[in-house]
Amino acid sequence: MEDQFQILFDKMKIEMQKQTVELKESITNSIMEKIDEKIKPIIAENQDLKRKLINLEKEIEYLKRDKKQNNIIIFGLKEEEESTSELIQVAKKIFNKDLNIIIGDFEINKIYRIGKKSPDGKPRPVLLSFVNLWKKNEVMKVRKNFKDIYITEDYSKEVLEKRKNLQAKLKEERMKGNYAYLKYDKLVVKETSTTNEKRKREISSSPRDNTQPNKQQAWMTSHNNRRNAFDVMRGRSNSLSSYTADNRQ
Repeated sequence: MEDQFQILFDKMKIEMQKQTVELKESITNSIMEKIDEKIKPIIAENQDLKRKLINLEKEIEYLKRDKKQNNIIIFGLKEEEESTSELIQVAKKIFNKDLNIIIGDFEINKIYRIGKKSPDGKPRPVLLSFVNLWKKNEVMKVRKNFKDIYITEDYSKEVLEKRKNLQAKLKEERMKGNYAYLKYDKLVVKETSTTNEKRKREISSSPRDNTQPNKQQAWMTSHNNRRNAFDVMRGRSNSLSSYTADNRQ
């Protein structure tokens, strides 16, 4: 009797354990479903905010670029002026002398030195902003004609950092013989005709697969395999004459 009670007790114990596990799973699933229902709109809102943030960053970058697109930075211009008007006259004079470009006062939006004065007297860079973009482009096209100074585009710190990191890759591509240059914060690479010819020579100098006969070899083989028409007619004639002689016998 005691054994039966023990067996019954063990079965009840096992059944209660199963029910406990099922109850835990049911409660856990129910809680997770409720959490998911509450989290889903939060996740969707978070993704929407990320998209808006990316768009805002692009808009800010565009505004920065647009603000600086008419600007140039002048390096090496002696710092001897005592006022902005004197700096304008110095800049106009050197543009006319080295580039043969006349710049009117009305074409300059703003001009000033960048940064604090250096103790060693090194001239600070000059930021010059043109009223019109076409005037800036006119200067940039012939900027290599400057003798004692040089000019660059006006880039943000982020763009300058990207351009600095691309210098090694730029040098590598030029060493390969490619035409490479930096356009804003991107590296542009164009293969030259010399590079293409070199690549073609490398391909043509590679050993051919002897298992693949060329067209001339294939034609010669098929030509040699053709039977001469006179030989065919001669063979037929001989066989016909021997056949007639046999019949006469």
